[in-house]
Amino acid sequence: MKKKIFFLLFVAIPFICLSCENKKEKKIHTKNSKPIYSYEEKLKSEIAEIRSFLGKSPKYNSDVAFFLDMRIESGRNRFFIYDLKHNKLLDKGLVGHGSGSETGIYGELKFSNVKNSNCSSLGKYSIGGSYIGTFGKAYKLYGLDKTNSNAFDRNIVLHKYVDIPFEEQPYPICNSLGCPMVNEKFFGVIEKLIDNSKKKILLVMYY
Repeated sequence: MKKKIFFLLFVAIPFICLSCENKKEKKIHTKNSKPIYSYEEKLKSEIAEIRSFLGKSPKYNSDVAFFLDMRIESGRNRFFIYDLKHNKLLDKGLVGHGSGSETGIYGELKFSNVKNSNCSSLGKYSIGGSYIGTFGKAYKLYGLDKTNSNAFDRNIVLHKYVDIPFEEQPYPICNSLGCPMVNEKFFGVIEKLIDNSKKKILLVMYY
């Protein structure tokens, strides 16, 4: 009788242990199932998409493009100037988003293509000609996607603003009425690239 009990325990214990280990693994998997956001990986993905788009649209500049990652907090550098020809990051800076994009939850934004929404709009933009406006020199933006098709009619432009800091901040920077607005010094870098380009440069805003 003792031999039978011993045999049953010997066979059952490994299965009990295995069951416990499986439960632990499931718990660990569930706990870590939410992936950590990587702006580098997201940027690589957006660059790949733009390369594909430029391959079908030769009228745009294929050497350089601007990438705006709106998932990054506004106090951190999230405007990336990328050299597509030599596959390297040229520069980065702060950029403000639309006041209408605020949700009241830190780190979360909403986007809209509707007039008077004061929201930023996601998608690809073609950077058009410059003009002198309220904030000085600015560039007209033309939305190339359904998500930003009203950009021109909404007067969404790329412009500088005196209250946008040059260095990264531990707190959010000021908002616009939907326009991507940058520091005056950083605008100078952007300005040279746009004005010296024979073809229109693309700006991509993503989240």
